[in-house]
Amino acid sequence: MSMPPSVANLPLPRWAYVPGETIEADHDTLWQAKALVPSRFGGFVPARHPALRYGIALNDAGYFWESQEVLEAVWAAAPQGGRERILLRACILIANANLRLRIQKPRAAARLLGEAQQELHALNARKATAAGDGFADGFPAAALIELLKGKLARPKLTKADWVAFSAVGRG
Repeated sequence: MSMPPSVANLPLPRWAYVPGETIEADHDTLWQAKALVPSRFGGFVPARHPALRYGIALNDAGYFWESQEVLEAVWAAAPQGGRERILLRACILIANANLRLRIQKPRAAARLLGEAQQELHALNARKATAAGDGFADGFPAAALIELLKGKLARPKLTKADWVAFSAVGRG
């Protein structure tokens, strides 16, 4: 997968970290994205923030552990109680579930996808702010809920069931 234009200057990690398969993560590459995250976002997390877009792109490119790491850095800087924080938690849970699928832990993945689905329901219950430029503004949460619902209805998840955020597009 190619990187979105706004994150093209951030390289993909040299390898995907998979617990039990690789010795360590490519921390030097991840540091570049994490360094873009401010100590605190004011009001909301911009949908076009490069670290956020990079974290999402990492997941969609199969770098699940790395995606989780970058998204956690963005989540930590997100405003407390904000809609973006809820959505980021859902995205982190999905990246973690994808990693669990890769290491063949389908029950753990299903639990994490269920938790992500609950977070997305919580997001939908909250009213959008007037700003309109936040990550949660216009995010296709309902489409992602439906995608997760379909995955969770399967008798057993496999590696092929991983979730790409690009599969639901962006509103």
